[in-house]
Amino acid sequence: MAENGTDCDQRRIGMSKEQHNGNFTDSSMLSERKRRDREERLNIVLWKKPLVTLQYFFLETLINLKEWTIKLWHRRGILVCALLALAVLTAMYYIEGAHQQYVRYMEKKFFWCAYWVGLGILSSVGLGTGLHTFLLYLGPHIASVTLAAYECNSVNFPEPPYPDQIICPDEEVTEGSISLWAIISKVRLEACMWGAGTAIGELPPYFMARAARLSGAEPDDEEYQEFEEMLEHAEAAQDFASRAKLAVQNLVQKVGFFGILACASIPNPLFDLAGITCGHFLVPFWTFFGATLIGKAVIKMHIQKLFVIITFSKHIVEQMVALIGAIPSIGPSLQKPFQEYLEAQRIKLHHKSDGAVPQGENWLSWMFEKLVIVMVCYFILSIINSMAQSYAKRLQQKMYSEEKTK
Repeated sequence: MAENGTDCDQRRIGMSKEQHNGNFTDSSMLSERKRRDREERLNIVLWKKPLVTLQYFFLETLINLKEWTIKLWHRRGILVCALLALAVLTAMYYIEGAHQQYVRYMEKKFFWCAYWVGLGILSSVGLGTGLHTFLLYLGPHIASVTLAAYECNSVNFPEPPYPDQIICPDEEVTEGSISLWAIISKVRLEACMWGAGTAIGELPPYFMARAARLSGAEPDDEEYQEFEEMLEHAEAAQDFASRAKLAVQNLVQKVGFFGILACASIPNPLFDLAGITCGHFLVPFWTFFGATLIGKAVIKMHIQKLFVIITFSKHIVEQMVALIGAIPSIGPSLQKPFQEYLEAQRIKLHHKSDGAVPQGENWLSWMFEKLVIVMVCYFILSIINSMAQSYAKRLQQKMYSEEKTK
């Protein structure tokens, strides 16, 4: 009886091994096919296949419009309420009365906040090449307010949104009366709105991983697949990058709210992994989003804001320009445009609306404007490429479905 039982166990083990080997072969073939399909999709870009890319982009746009229309129709009650509220607000906006001053104030604040929230969302999704909108917009804005505050010895220039030029107020002020806290308070609204936008931009990885875990599907997302592989090979992780990703995953999974808060409160390129981890382990939405919002819009934002304000304080800037001039041979030639730019900014700050506007443009501001234009254009191109690749993915999934039904 014992020998028969042993033989049965051995046969059962052998069958399970054969079954496992067959599954392994099938999974490896499937992985190879997915890899080839992904490479094929990545080649659908405007500079390689312009006609195909544009065709797929328009078809994907039509499909998305159809899906959004269907979703709106299913939620037509909410849509009707939103349209009624919009109609009431429009009537209040155009009807004259004592309420107009409050309407104009709310309009001004709303668009100012929406502008920075939108830039924060674009920063999280990468702006095409991953260049932060903090470097393009918020950082220069804080720097300009800082330079103006030290030059004017006041922060009593207009409330946001500022006019094309920040003008020093006419009030009499004493030298050195400006404080660091006053500058922080002046730019707090736009900085916090930008941080809130970055928190909102972290939601797609969370929802993608959560939906995949609940449905049992395997989304064709490189970051999610990397996360799955990391979980499988967690014990064998050797390189620094893998250990860092594993540390983020363990911190978020074991510590919870405070682990997410810690990851969100510091500049962290691996935070997308935290969102995927929270979604995969079904962390409650408000736990994830609340910790992310506090970390990014309050803690991290004040750290970044302090860094920019200190860096662009008057004495630090003067020391930096002096150090540039000390560079052998090319120092004076590099120092000159910076000095001209700072002098031009000082003139603009003391320019009154009834005087002549100073003419001329510094090459630093010209280069920055062209950089912004190039980055925005590349962002638009990346959207076209991404939507075209999404349509190609739809075609590949349709092909998989047809093969399974045969």
